[in-house]
Amino acid sequence: MAGLFTPLKLRGVTFKNRVVLSPMCQYAAEDGRVGDWHLDHHARFALGGVGGAMVESTGILPEGRITPDCLGIWDDAQIDGLSKIAAIYHRQNAVVGIQLGHAGRKASSTPPWSGGWALPAEDPRGWTTVAPSAIAYHEDWPVPHALEIDEIAGIVAAFAAAARRAVAAGFDFVEIHGAHGYLIHSFVSPISNQRTDAYGGSPENRMRLAVEVAEAVRVAIPADMPLFYRASCIDRVPGEGLTLDDAVELAKALKPAGVDVIDCSAGGILVRTNPGHIKEGPGFQIGFAERIRAVADIATMAVGAITDPEQAEGIVASGKADLVALGRELMADSAFVWRAAHALGLDRPDFVLPERYAFYLQFRRKA
Repeated sequence: MAGLFTPLKLRGVTFKNRVVLSPMCQYAAEDGRVGDWHLDHHARFALGGVGGAMVESTGILPEGRITPDCLGIWDDAQIDGLSKIAAIYHRQNAVVGIQLGHAGRKASSTPPWSGGWALPAEDPRGWTTVAPSAIAYHEDWPVPHALEIDEIAGIVAAFAAAARRAVAAGFDFVEIHGAHGYLIHSFVSPISNQRTDAYGGSPENRMRLAVEVAEAVRVAIPADMPLFYRASCIDRVPGEGLTLDDAVELAKALKPAGVDVIDCSAGGILVRTNPGHIKEGPGFQIGFAERIRAVADIATMAVGAITDPEQAEGIVASGKADLVALGRELMADSAFVWRAAHALGLDRPDFVLPERYAFYLQFRRKA
């Protein structure tokens, strides 16, 4: 059995293989609610044989969305639509989770195909953004409101409430979005956090919100439900910001708070033409997952330019990460998992795909 197709048990949940659909924002919601597009979008990947899937970053509060078109989980009325996505994966024996997020100072923006920039001040769909400090994401973006202590407590409570809704919707695991310059990451990074109270200054203080959210979500979900945390393992700003050593310490702090898997990404804290630190290429972030797994003694998920079956197999088989997350590659080829099984010599297509698909694809394989 190839490592990529060895089941993985995390708490009470078993992933049938190690390929996970990475969360990819669709910017297709109205009032944060699931629409037909989301259902059609996810059906492709469920039928393609992924072991697990993650629904896109979903706002825990209306002002926590990246754009006005992002999914939300701040209202019980949003549970029903989300449950339909969970059911799609469950029908194909796949594990499904949801990423809980708050966009912080990068909220109230446009979709990437419209520039991915801050909404104009006069746009009626915009809102005031929040952050650890009154520091704008970019000089052309609005200065965010610096959160007060009681407002921070409200954010933590909102994450916990969102996690309870995720459970009600039938998700098998949840992920806290602590990366890409969004609210939690902006607290952890010294570039965006210049507070002098209990949430700023020392690394321990800057990690406080991340740990408090993890603890609150852990309490809000069943004991047998896995908890993931997506981290920006480096800030990708030359001479400034978070380093991989900082990410290791964060992982060490998150493990006793109840986090089971660190989803290892990078960057997003600043707009920079040449972010430096790391040259992008195939699997360019795998080293983050490998280092955190080894030093912090916690399961990891590798993400970023994983496009080849042998490459994915190598990551898992060599112990660099426990799971691999694919986004754009699965978009391009929703049958990547079947292709990987074929490339790795598994001779049972029905092991990966529904019987109907496996029947037809066996002829392609023989050819």
